[in-house]
Amino acid sequence: MAAAPFLAKDHALLIDGEWVTSDSWIDVESPYSGEVVGRVPRVGAAETRRALDAAARVLTTPIPAHERAAILDRAAALLVARADKAARTIAAEAGKPLKASTVEATRAASTLTFSALEARRLAGRMVPMESHPAGEGKLAFTMRVPIGIIGAISPFNFPLNLVAHKLGPAFAAGCPVVLKPATATPLSALLLAEVLHEAGLPAGWLSVVVGPSAEIGDVLVEDERVKLITFTGSGPVGWGIAARAPKKRVALELGNSTPVIVEASSDLDVAATKLAASAYGFAGQSCISVQRIYVERPALADFLSTFVPKVDALLVGDPLDPATDVGPVIDAGNRDRLLEWIAEARAAGATIAAGGDVVDGCIRPTVVVGGPPTLKVSCEEAFGPIAVVHPYDTFDEAIEAANSTGFGLQAGIFTPSLDRAFQAARRLEFGGVTVNETPTFRADQMPYGGIKDSGNTKEGPAWTVEAMTEERLVVVNA
Repeated sequence: MAAAPFLAKDHALLIDGEWVTSDSWIDVESPYSGEVVGRVPRVGAAETRRALDAAARVLTTPIPAHERAAILDRAAALLVARADKAARTIAAEAGKPLKASTVEATRAASTLTFSALEARRLAGRMVPMESHPAGEGKLAFTMRVPIGIIGAISPFNFPLNLVAHKLGPAFAAGCPVVLKPATATPLSALLLAEVLHEAGLPAGWLSVVVGPSAEIGDVLVEDERVKLITFTGSGPVGWGIAARAPKKRVALELGNSTPVIVEASSDLDVAATKLAASAYGFAGQSCISVQRIYVERPALADFLSTFVPKVDALLVGDPLDPATDVGPVIDAGNRDRLLEWIAEARAAGATIAAGGDVVDGCIRPTVVVGGPPTLKVSCEEAFGPIAVVHPYDTFDEAIEAANSTGFGLQAGIFTPSLDRAFQAARRLEFGGVTVNETPTFRADQMPYGGIKDSGNTKEGPAWTVEAMTEERLVVVNA
């Protein structure tokens, strides 16, 4: 069936190889202008069950690994060819600046390419049976087999690449997917679905449903045919899914309150440059956006004198303007919440060294200095363009402050000392630790994931494919 055109306003949903609409529509609005940039059909439980029926059907006719890899490679090439459209779609619906949206589109294509590689090398391992007398004369090996139907729930902040991180590994593993993208940003996911459809993914292997989270989510959680749910989003929702689905494998990528330690002997200009970019990219709406910066006290003044001007120099405004660095947060409710947090910090005696106000509907990149560690900007996930800077006196104090959170996704340190770097790697209670690099760094082939309240899995195609397959033992009496 020919792929549906990617329309300027009204879009269809892909369910069992068909592009479908409904009598009810959801407006997709620009977080910057409020303009309706597209409409998608609103569906619910019935359509989700139809999608699961299709996924169950295709499990009986698996696609060989080399064909799955070829589909993913073709999809990656198609996405590269449409990178400009993809970037503009992300910028329009998510408010992500065009320069960052372009990077996301490129990364999504790479994620598909890395997934194709995993499809080609998916294999088990030999078991040394004759290492024990009981195994004499026997040959044993393991196979990796698809876990089954995947229910995928993706967030608004990376509406293309985080979808690619769910779909690419699932197809590499041989698993069909029912995808629910964020209601605020479904257009990027539909563009990727169109690309995969055009690349030759057969009907039933991918369905995209958009509608009430509770209604669609209930089906994915309750239907026993769904063997794994992959969820990226808020902690309460993610852990709630895990609690409701004890027999399913539930892979969670959740939030963080990202800390970084800056030692006085480090290159302060390098640290300030990297942190100014990574604390405010996409208006801080990344799980690993730098939020807490702990600077060794003798270097505090020098760091701020370098950091604050770099923050002030970031251009705020229209995400579709190629020059823009920082656009809006996703909606007015979150903007108001963040302004309340800034006001709380100011009232508690913290210094607002940059930003703190709204320009053209966007919160200017905000630097909070000092204040009690109990402030929301210090102990909760901001998910906005706010970074708080605290001085510290001893390394132990800095480690304790960085760890003083229920989150554990990524953390970082800037130091010239190899000894301190390894101490930080051992003592920081996070899924990833970066050295002389912002903890906002992520390469799509690396294992990425958190501990504690930040989640229970590792993403990156190689790690996700492993989670989406089961190891089966085969013993042959030779």
